[in-house]
Amino acid sequence: MRVSIHDLPTPALLVDLDVLEENVGWMANRADALGVALRPHLKTHKCVEIARLQREAGARGATVATLEEARAFAHHGFEDLTWAFPVIPGRIDEALAIAERIDFRLLVDSEAAVEALEATRFPFHVWLEIDCGDHRSGVPPGSEAALGLARRLADSPTLRFDGVLTHAGQAYRAPSRAGIEAAAAEERDVTVGFAQRARAEGIELAGVSVGSTPTMRVVDRLEGVTEIRPGNYVYFDLTMVSLGVCEPSDCALTVLASVVSSPPGADHSVVDAGALALSKDAGRSDAEPASMGRIFADPAAGTLREDTRLVSLSQEHGVVSAPLPIGQRVRILPNHSCLAAACFDSVHAVRGEEVVAVWPVRRER
Repeated sequence: MRVSIHDLPTPALLVDLDVLEENVGWMANRADALGVALRPHLKTHKCVEIARLQREAGARGATVATLEEARAFAHHGFEDLTWAFPVIPGRIDEALAIAERIDFRLLVDSEAAVEALEATRFPFHVWLEIDCGDHRSGVPPGSEAALGLARRLADSPTLRFDGVLTHAGQAYRAPSRAGIEAAAAEERDVTVGFAQRARAEGIELAGVSVGSTPTMRVVDRLEGVTEIRPGNYVYFDLTMVSLGVCEPSDCALTVLASVVSSPPGADHSVVDAGALALSKDAGRSDAEPASMGRIFADPAAGTLREDTRLVSLSQEHGVVSAPLPIGQRVRILPNHSCLAAACFDSVHAVRGEEVVAVWPVRRER
């Protein structure tokens, strides 16, 4: 029996397969054109079926954010994963159990993490994270500490040094496309420059891993880089639209919601998609108009309504900036698709208004 999105209880998570497939193919072609391997970050969708589409398109390995993601994807045949998160000392035994089954690459930015891994006497694959300007985690690339850690990893009798890795999180805060281009150049030049400096010091270093969705949309060259790790590109979202790296028509993920309240005489209405469906990510602070999500006027055409938006969220309520009829269904473009996806147990894959599959979202911790 054919199922329509109109048959679904709300709120529901929808992914437009035509748009998703276009996005997956675009980034695979982009990696080929830039001469790098594509190791996509799976935290955006946490979905085995979408990861398989990425692998079929040419992805070489994958990136995860949590140990549960690693376990889930390893169980489904993904045999080369990078855990792109600083090693959690109290969970190294769990990482070891995964690394005994597949190539499982870990991330360090401290002597303490290296010591903890060496104490296991297991030959973990290890990346050294350097800070290319985001100032979240990673060692300063110009520091002696960074060179010292690289040397220790390269000389370790136990660990296997994969190379250096970074993430240009500052691109998400860039005020313009020129700012994103600057972040992309910084991401490349800082990481490649550190690799060259290390090699000049006699430190063997093979891999150079970079990449976010904004930077990979605009970067012009990646000489010296071996792989990229964008994630958000499969879905995109309102933040990516506000950054100018995609159009609403490129956004594959929406949250289907129903209008449940529209008080007489009020200038607002309420939908059944709140923070536990959309997250409370407020998007870019300079976005105009500010919103907690936008509503599509025509999903097929990729056009957003100009007359209304989500203005506030509580746990299950979403307040819309205009009165809408009770029972009307709307498709909401979230500010942050990665967080919205992680609010649901499953995603409905659709072509047009037909639901063609329901895929689990592996959001366990």
